[in-house]
Amino acid sequence: MSDTTTRALSLLNLLQTHRHWPGSELADRLGVTERTVRRDVERLRDLGYRIESSPGSTGGYRLEAGSAVPPLLLTDEEAVAMAIGLRVAASQRLISGPETTITALAKLEQVLPAPLQRRVNALAETVQPTGIAAGAPVSTEVLGELALACRDHERVRFSYGAASGEVTRRRVEPHALAPADRHWYLLCWDLERDDWRTFRVDRLSGVEHTRVLFEPKPLTPEQVEEFILVARSWARQPVEADAVMELPLDVMREMFGQWGQGATDAGPGLTRWPVGGADFRETMYGLTWIPAGVEYTTDLASPAREELQEVLERMLRALAAPPPAPATSTPSR
Repeated sequence: MSDTTTRALSLLNLLQTHRHWPGSELADRLGVTERTVRRDVERLRDLGYRIESSPGSTGGYRLEAGSAVPPLLLTDEEAVAMAIGLRVAASQRLISGPETTITALAKLEQVLPAPLQRRVNALAETVQPTGIAAGAPVSTEVLGELALACRDHERVRFSYGAASGEVTRRRVEPHALAPADRHWYLLCWDLERDDWRTFRVDRLSGVEHTRVLFEPKPLTPEQVEEFILVARSWARQPVEADAVMELPLDVMREMFGQWGQGATDAGPGLTRWPVGGADFRETMYGLTWIPAGVEYTTDLASPAREELQEVLERMLRALAAPPPAPATSTPSR
C-alpha cells in the first residue's frame, strides 16, 4: 500500500471519529501540510465520500452522509463492540425490529477475522441483556443522533412529551445515553432550566443538530448512574405515597440532592415528597431516607399501610426484647 493511500485511509479514520476537524489539526495529526490534506480530501471525494469543507479560521472538514454507504474503517475493538451491540439490539424493542440488526450482524461477522469472531462469541455468552426488552419502542434514528451529539459535545434541540401529555421544546447539552430498567434515558444539561435533566428517549422527537459545540461539565460515572437511577424512580410504582416533612423545601432539596426531584412546598416549613416502590417494603425503604429527627406524615394507602405497620410493630417488639444470651460451648474432654 502506497504512502498516499495509507495517509488517505488515516485521514478517513480521523473524519469518521469526529463530526468536525479543523484543517490545521488534521495536518498536525497526519504530519503533513494543509495543502496535502486538501489533496487527500479530494482523493476521498473521488472514492465517493462526501466531505464538507468550510473556509476561515474556524473552518475545517466534516464527513457528510452520501447517497450510498461507503466503506467504513474500524479498529479491532470497534468491530467487536459493534458486533456485540448488534447482538444485544436484535433482542431489544427497537422500532426497526430484530431483522435489520440480524442482517447487519451477519454482514459484519462474515468479514471478522477468526480471533475477533472468537472474542465476539465469548463476550456474547457472558453478556446477558436485561431490562429494556419490555419497555417502550425506541427509534434507532433518534438514538443514533443523540449518540453522535453526546460524542461530539454538540448542542441539540428536540420536542419532549411528558407523562402528563405536555409537549415542550428543549435545548440541551447531551452528556450520556443509558439503558435502564425498561427504557433508554438521555442525561443532559438543560440550557433553559440551567440544571441537569434526564429524558426518556422514547418520548423524544424532532432531534435537531445546532452545530454549536460545548465544553462538557464534569460528571463522575457514579453521578451519571445516580441521575439515571433517579429518573427510573420517576416511573409509576405499584405502591405510591406522599411524605409531608417538617422541613422547608429549599433545605430539603439541599439535603436530598437529585433525590429531591418532585418535591413541592406543602406550606410554611413543610415539604411534600413523593415516594414509591414495587411493594410496601420498597416504599418503607424510601421513607427511611428522611433525615433523622425530621417528623413527617404519609398518606400510604391500604393494604400497604397495614402491611407496613405490622412489620414495624414486630420489629419494635424484637428490638425492645432483651438480646438472647450468647451460646456457651461445652468443654471437650
